[in-house]
Amino acid sequence: PHSLRPKKPTVNSRPHSLRPKKPTTFILSPPFPTTMKLSAKLLALAVGVSGASAFAPEASKPRFGTSLSSSRGPIPTASRSRVADAAERMDAAMRGGPMGPAEMNAIWERSSPVTAQGGSLRTWSFASAAIDKVLVMMKTDGRPLNADVELWQGPDNTPQKMRVYVEDGNLRPFSCVVDSPGGQNAIAVRNTATMEYPLAATVEADAADVGGAGANIAAITSRINGIIPRTVQGGAVYTKPFDPSVASVQVMLRTDGRPLNARVELLQGPNNIKQVIDLYTEDGMERPFFAVFESPGSGNVVRIVNTATMEFPLSAIVEPYMIEAPSVGADGNAFILG
Repeated sequence: PHSLRPKKPTVNSRPHSLRPKKPTTFILSPPFPTTMKLSAKLLALAVGVSGASAFAPEASKPRFGTSLSSSRGPIPTASRSRVADAAERMDAAMRGGPMGPAEMNAIWERSSPVTAQGGSLRTWSFASAAIDKVLVMMKTDGRPLNADVELWQGPDNTPQKMRVYVEDGNLRPFSCVVDSPGGQNAIAVRNTATMEYPLAATVEADAADVGGAGANIAAITSRINGIIPRTVQGGAVYTKPFDPSVASVQVMLRTDGRPLNARVELLQGPNNIKQVIDLYTEDGMERPFFAVFESPGSGNVVRIVNTATMEFPLSAIVEPYMIEAPSVGADGNAFILG
């Protein structure tokens, strides 16, 4: 432009060597400076700022795209995997899996339940060292259930014992998996109620240990694989409510090898206890506790109390085991069976 052309020196009659040396200047429109050096610095600074804003990647700006997101920003990859795992577990619970209520009833039909009158003791022994797990099931005809379940290993050695109370033994039958590593193990069931409250009990060994003739215990406990447990410190309480569509709940308790002392309760309404298990295990890693609680109706809550001191924490997994599928009524609206 014409305003940026250098100004021609004025013709002077003096010799060239005597002419004063003037710095080269540029004629710029205000408010720009009139020196070359200062204008160059401002031009470079402007180019640098504009280049950074136009071409530099915006690392601080979140990119949502099609990934999962929440109100606090995009969900991390680890959280997305946990969401997918939870969805798969819910789908498996909806399908029922290989050990649903029909399969539980089949175990009662093919086995030979033993009736334990009030105050009596019944035992099941298995000398084979190949049997690592057994399924213990108890029920009544609708009356309350009070019993003690113990694992005997050798003389005067009880590495695991439970005290069980169920308000209605027919609506909520008791079922748990007892780990029995090693040999010379026995299961003892004592009916601690009076003579008016008998119970029926059966014990099934793992099908993989007895050639397929027992219960498929691996299918019962397979749904908790990959679930992150919740740490419950000594003296702490952990509660978890469930939706009315959840027909049964699975509970797994274990430690890092220390003793396990806990109390597991199934509540329905405020302080309305439907089922209680007082548990002791000598080694919570070698013999963890696993049980399935029937939860018909609404307002079901599982409460876990670590009755040990602070030095004995435990890991708890409480998840739905069976979910009832919704049905469609005559008006087209979905409702939950149960």
